[in-house]
Amino acid sequence: VQLQASGGGLVQAGGSLGLSCAASGRTHSSYVMGWFRQVPGKEREFVAAVRRSGGSPYYADSVKGRFTISLDNAKNTVYLQMNSLKPEDTAVYYCAATPQVLQVTNSRVYHYWGQGTLVTVSS
Repeated sequence: VQLQASGGGLVQAGGSLGLSCAASGRTHSSYVMGWFRQVPGKEREFVAAVRRSGGSPYYADSVKGRFTISLDNAKNTVYLQMNSLKPEDTAVYYCAATPQVLQVTNSRVYHYWGQGTLVTVSS
């Protein structure tokens, strides 16, 4: 499975930005697709995840109500819409995929990772 993330950039605080991640290869319908982010010197942090088979998405408390994860299974693409952005949202954002359906907030269960896309929120 290969993941290609895109959509990062520079935005002012309070603004919006959308990320997308296109998956190629065998992504079974049971896969979980997730977004993580990382700043230098810190561990990779869970942002959001959703099961390809459906069900409620998962969000980190820090982004709940501001970010929305969605899927287009026909296009094998997962999206992350980020609204009301804050300077502390600045990070490299990674998309990820895993066949495991438990512990979806744990980066260690994800088998496949995209290359990362930088999001910078200015104050």
